[in-house]
Amino acid sequence: MAHAVIIGCGYVGIELGTQLQAAGHTVTGVRRSESGLNSIEAAGFHAQQADVTHPETLSTLPDAKWIIFAASSGGRGAESARRIYVDGLRNTIAAYAERESTDRLIYTSSTGVYGDHNGEFVDESTSLDPTTEKTQVLKTAESIALEETGDVGIDGTVARFAGLYGPNRYRLTRYLSGPVTEGYLNMIHRDDAAGVINHVLTVDVAREECVLAVDDEPADKWTFADWIATACGRPDPPKQTVSERLAKSNLSETAQRRVRTSKRCSNDYLHELDYTFSYPTYREGYAEPTAAV
Repeated sequence: MAHAVIIGCGYVGIELGTQLQAAGHTVTGVRRSESGLNSIEAAGFHAQQADVTHPETLSTLPDAKWIIFAASSGGRGAESARRIYVDGLRNTIAAYAERESTDRLIYTSSTGVYGDHNGEFVDESTSLDPTTEKTQVLKTAESIALEETGDVGIDGTVARFAGLYGPNRYRLTRYLSGPVTEGYLNMIHRDDAAGVINHVLTVDVAREECVLAVDDEPADKWTFADWIATACGRPDPPKQTVSERLAKSNLSETAQRRVRTSKRCSNDYLHELDYTFSYPTYREGYAEPTAAV
């Protein structure tokens, strides 16, 4: 059995810790805030306070075979992201560089690094073209996780997450109320996001590789919204084209780029690694919350 340290043990991290502990592994969840520590302890495994932007706090973390870097910048700007994902990741690697116990590091990234592909499919071999300063930071962090880990004898893996949903993050009102802008949704349920990391570690695959963590079906937003409405017994929501959305005068430049960005993410490689989904598509993932409406 292994000891796993989950840095930034939040929405996905707590579920991952629960899965790993259930399988007999030892887990330490790391958060900056007292409230975060309380959430970890409520999940039933060890919590420890540390901040990746203050490297002296990382020296007190326990030795571990597996390090999962799932820290969040809190939705703030590019500079905040750089402090967490670039500087903080480097601080974490340095903290474990001399520890013989550490074998692997998983860095959780985002499909935002792909940029716009006009609705075409992308996979692990697709060139990255981030369109914002923040997603450029994520691309830099991916390189650190895959290359700088190797310099200190740790095998890095990038888990590139699609949009997360699950308990407390179904956002049904958004789709029931509309208007829903055309395009594609690439999604993964929280339990499967954690499950992918669990699988990569325990089956021991994808060393020094990137894995796209996305479910089986990139969803057309209009089709998805209509399915949600039908499942909830509501009328189909209003819809708008990309051009109609862009005509809104209050959109920032970043928001406009987000609206224009369209791609479909393939999980073929994840299936090659023999991962089995708990929620293969949104239909399974949203069955319970829509039934409760």
